[in-house]
Amino acid sequence: MLSSLSGYTFSHPELLEQALTHRSAGKNNNERLEFLGDSILGFVITDYLYSTYPEAPEGVLTRLRASLVKRETLAKLARTLDLGSYIRLGPGERKSGGWRRDSILANTMESIIGSIYLDAGMQPCSLFILDLYGELFANLDAANIGKDPKTVLQEWLQSRKLPLPVYRVIAEQGEAHERIFTVTCEIAHLNMKISAQGSSKRIAEQAAANLVLNQIEVSHK
Repeated sequence: MLSSLSGYTFSHPELLEQALTHRSAGKNNNERLEFLGDSILGFVITDYLYSTYPEAPEGVLTRLRASLVKRETLAKLARTLDLGSYIRLGPGERKSGGWRRDSILANTMESIIGSIYLDAGMQPCSLFILDLYGELFANLDAANIGKDPKTVLQEWLQSRKLPLPVYRVIAEQGEAHERIFTVTCEIAHLNMKISAQGSSKRIAEQAAANLVLNQIEVSHK
């Protein structure tokens, strides 16, 4: 049975076994550990970003955190640990190749984090996460720290000599003091048109630009 992972050795290997057990394989599965690990991961990443980028505004920190804890990132990390080879799945999930699925890999990664916390406490768990994310931290785009999503998107397009995005307000809802604006951000050259909402046109535009950046990040991996 697997008892160590990326330099960490479990004192209670049964916790690791549970973390690697998908709900399709039985009652003693990793769903509760996933819930725990998700919160711990979010805290550790938030603490790291807050300490490392003292000048970055909340919006930038939020965007960076979202890119680090999203499903695709967690699945990628799970693959570096070869977790797919150890996940316990029910017959149906095994037959459909569940060990390759991003959702299962990401959930298992969160479960692993939860199991390490229960096995040894916060400090070893935090060290495990920081080590796991070492390469991703090193490759964060520090040049964009402090820039709002609209600026980052504009610079990304200009660097590739592409037309700038077109923002349009397509709906306004609510009372005068509680207006909600729906804005689209369209980049015809990339065949992208994404909408977002906000309490002002500016906030809605920034939200739409952020969604476009996230989509670009996924499509260019």
